[in-house]
Amino acid sequence: MTTALIDATDAHFAWMLGEAPSPPGLTLPPGGVEKAGVLRWLRRRLAAGASHWLIVSTGEVVGLCSFKRPADAAGIVELGYGVAPDRRRRGHARAAVACLVEAARARPGLTGLMAETATENIASAKVLEANGFSRAGVRTGPEDGVLLIWRRGL
Repeated sequence: MTTALIDATDAHFAWMLGEAPSPPGLTLPPGGVEKAGVLRWLRRRLAAGASHWLIVSTGEVVGLCSFKRPADAAGIVELGYGVAPDRRRRGHARAAVACLVEAARARPGLTGLMAETATENIASAKVLEANGFSRAGVRTGPEDGVLLIWRRGL
């Protein structure tokens, strides 16, 4: 299995939302990669300058990942990622986060990465640990409940 990242464009989001034809060489898993509401939100974030990537394995878009917002004053950027339910437990998230680490290293001014996971999301915690992240704290939010905070330097 080879997992790679492709820069996401508005045309990709239009395709995933059923508004445009399939780009050459790309397919979606059964049920797509994410709910339409999330895709629309990510598309708006893309238009606002966020960095998003398609997680692709053998021509199939198996997930999405991003730098969720610009880096903070210390040069830390938050990453996010998700894999289609039918494509989980195959190493795609681990490989995608490794690619995000390399993408961050190539960006001048970035000094580190952070991520948040739900306390019960053991699989995501393992993905982050495998990519050099360490637990750095806990946060409680009104929408998300208790979240673990993860960090790693570059």
